[in-house]
Amino acid sequence: MRKLAVLVPVAAVLAAGCGSSSSSAPVSPNAKEHSPPGDIPDNQVFVDYRPAGAGFVVKVPEGWGRSAQGKGVVFTSSLNSVAVQSGGAKRAPTPTDARRALVPRLARTNSGFRLLAIDVVRRPAGPALHIVYEARSRPNAVTGKRTVQTVERYIWFRNGREAVLTLTGAKGADNVDPWRTVSSSLRWSP
Repeated sequence: MRKLAVLVPVAAVLAAGCGSSSSSAPVSPNAKEHSPPGDIPDNQVFVDYRPAGAGFVVKVPEGWGRSAQGKGVVFTSSLNSVAVQSGGAKRAPTPTDARRALVPRLARTNSGFRLLAIDVVRRPAGPALHIVYEARSRPNAVTGKRTVQTVERYIWFRNGREAVLTLTGAKGADNVDPWRTVSSSLRWSP
């Protein structure tokens, strides 16, 4: 007796995992995405922010809380923040300047400080000193818990003015694209 071959549609093979021994159900393309805490959603909208007298404009996440902090403004949502500062400066800071003065100050003022990188990056507004570090958050007002945060600080210089962006998020959150949007959006005013 001759056996007949059974033809299986390609879609059925793909849905079954191409013959893998996994018994889990196929993943729905409409399934809700599970993001680590602190991930900024892909559909986040950004709006222009012009600090008074700063001489630049930068995009910040729309709908985030806004508060004055020191010489700047901080926009916050959940485990993330964007701090915008400006001020006078004599010259552009260098990585050597940062290692000598700024990094020790950051280490004194940030619990759990750990330097990850210092370099100079190019953005549309020009070269920026870029410092990346980890630090522990302030205690949560309700739980008292602290999280480890990854911080990216950008410092631009132009005509005696300094623009500083400090982008903070939970360690492990995938905020590469939103932080690139913010850091690439800075534009000097004429």
